[in-house]
Amino acid sequence: MSKVVSGKQQEVLRIMEAISIAIAQHRLKPGMRLIEAQIVEVLKANRNHVQTALQRLALQHIVTIEPHRGAMVAQPPAREATEVFAARRVIERAIIADITPASLLCHQEEIAQQHDAEHQAMLRNDRREFVRQMSLFHIMLAKIGGNSVMTEILSNLIVRSSLIVALYQRNGTPASHCTEHDAILEALKAGDVPQAQAVMEEHLLIIEQQLDLSESANDASNLRQALSA
Repeated sequence: MSKVVSGKQQEVLRIMEAISIAIAQHRLKPGMRLIEAQIVEVLKANRNHVQTALQRLALQHIVTIEPHRGAMVAQPPAREATEVFAARRVIERAIIADITPASLLCHQEEIAQQHDAEHQAMLRNDRREFVRQMSLFHIMLAKIGGNSVMTEILSNLIVRSSLIVALYQRNGTPASHCTEHDAILEALKAGDVPQAQAVMEEHLLIIEQQLDLSESANDASNLRQALSA
């Protein structure tokens, strides 16, 4: 029985991850309907598993489920936008406090690969990949910090941040934050945690300041294409 339950849990997590990644990369837009039959088809999933995944995403405020309308990507209001970024600043300051020069050294290959991928995406002007790599940088730091609970919380906040950026960002292309990421790493390598925290806070404030919280735009997208990409 335990193997069956474990298998179901893994499948539900797979579906949740596919939807979350599509949202984080702005392939699924706020307010877009999540049609169960299409998700089943594209992800080759069991309908019950899809329903469970959507319910769990709803608990995380990534999806909303309405009677007679079904599931759709959440459309966070402006007030939630400021709250999510405030929460990120608190969580990411705490994550940075747990990172030492020694822990960075243990992950130097992963850091170098992520750094290269982020810069290459910027040089190619590949918006989707750049957005993905920006998120991966923050998750990578959380994993280096070693607190699995904070990593899980941050992962949820990053997906919610992506929804907010998709709704409210003034500019259609993400600003280059590679230099800020580099500055955070340099401070951590030097063991200067307060400086790394200050740069991180400024980095998140800049992203938040790029939002126009007075209005929102809702782009029509194709669910099959978004999940297949």
